Amino acid sequence: MAKASSKKSRSILTDNSFSFFKNYINNASPVGFETSGQKLWLEYLKPYIDTSFTDPYGTAVGVVNPNADFKVVIEGHADEISWFVNYVNPEGLLYLKRNGGVDVQIAPAQRVFIHGKKGPVKAVFGWPAIHTRLSNPDHKEPQPKLDNVFLDCGARNKKEVEQLGIHIGAVVTYQDGFDEVANNYYIGRAFDNRVGGFMIAEVTRLLKENNKKLPYSLYVVNAVQEEIGLRGAEMIARRIKPNIAIVTDVTHDTTTPMISKHVEGEIACGKGPSLAYAPAIHNKLLKFVEDIATKKNIPVQWRALSRSTGTDTDSFAYSNDGCPSVLISIPLRYMHTTVEMIHRDDIENTIRLMYETLLGLTPKTNLNYF
Repeated sequence: MAKASSKKSRSILTDNSFSFFKNYINNASPVGFETSGQKLWLEYLKPYIDTSFTDPYGTAVGVVNPNADFKVVIEGHADEISWFVNYVNPEGLLYLKRNGGVDVQIAPAQRVFIHGKKGPVKAVFGWPAIHTRLSNPDHKEPQPKLDNVFLDCGARNKKEVEQLGIHIGAVVTYQDGFDEVANNYYIGRAFDNRVGGFMIAEVTRLLKENNKKLPYSLYVVNAVQEEIGLRGAEMIARRIKPNIAIVTDVTHDTTTPMISKHVEGEIACGKGPSLAYAPAIHNKLLKFVEDIATKKNIPVQWRALSRSTGTDTDSFAYSNDGCPSVLISIPLRYMHTTVEMIHRDDIENTIRLMYETLLGLTPKTNLNYF
């Protein structure tokens, strides 16, 4: 494991980039409806790239040095977990279906936006008061489940719901946004994985501002629909046909209660990005990244991920004729909640590791196993 330098390096993030980060996190970007977030991201990225394009489902790509034959991808995903309106009862209460891996357990008493035809509508997940729950004849506490959680937007009947522009299939996102707590920790919803989109944009900014010329084409990819099966990465990998892919996503901080280190390994916020072993992760490319971390005094942590990484790494690795791929993850607490938590040092060190890796790579980097 690479060890942290004893000397504190200058902050990578600027006031402008940090302002974009907060705005980007606060913007809704649900699975299948990522367009508004992608527009924000492309606008921020525009000064640092040569060209850009989007695909039919909304994956956004910035390109540096587009005329080179050898292609390297750095990638994050843009989508966040959400809900769909599925049924409206006669009293104007709304029942839902999942859009990605939303956690029903955290839903009661949360505030949401229903993204209807007339714009966002505020609503809450209703839940019976503790007084009424305790008076239940069988004395059993009800547990939140998909068939008993519901939204209350203040409508008194189904017609008033329709008048607000809410329709079957309207997507629902939580209201909670970016905030800061003690010791350089940040909280917000959808750090999984808009922090990844932010970090690859910052890598691109640093390359431009430091006048670095790459001997290959760099494709900066913000993919859609990761949360429902890595679909955006699957599509864009076939289109770009990259030679190398460097994917960044979140991984679990395992130091908080009710998480088994025997199962999940030992990863902690503030101790650097996580590298992982898995079949989809190319061993020689992983060793290359590890050597960069050691040389540049960037702290890293390690995980093993079994059959699948569960990230877009899998889609890139197994695309086309096979693409050497590596996963650089940022530790995250409370994944798929409204209070996901990350550490500023991990953001900066993940950016540094991707940046230095790109500077070290060339089309002649030997990644052959034989």
